[in-house]
Amino acid sequence: MVEQEQRNESDPTSESRQQRAGIAAFLTGLLATLAFFAFFPGLPHVIDWGAILVAIAAGGLARWFCRSWMARTAREKDSA
Repeated sequence: MVEQEQRNESDPTSESRQQRAGIAAFLTGLLATLAFFAFFPGLPHVIDWGAILVAIAAGGLARWFCRSWMARTAREKDSA
């Protein structure tokens, strides 16, 4: 029980690392999606509100994926 409580308490350095990685993943997803809409052949090279909303959603998805991946690897590292 005590071990489980200790594992739930996050270490400040790992938490800040997760936050920085989440921000980097969000920005990467956002910029990659905006670049896709801006430069993909056949699309009307205009960034409209729909493209901005899709880019924000893609950035959020990238952030969620990054944080879940980091949490999973941390759990595997703790259990090993």
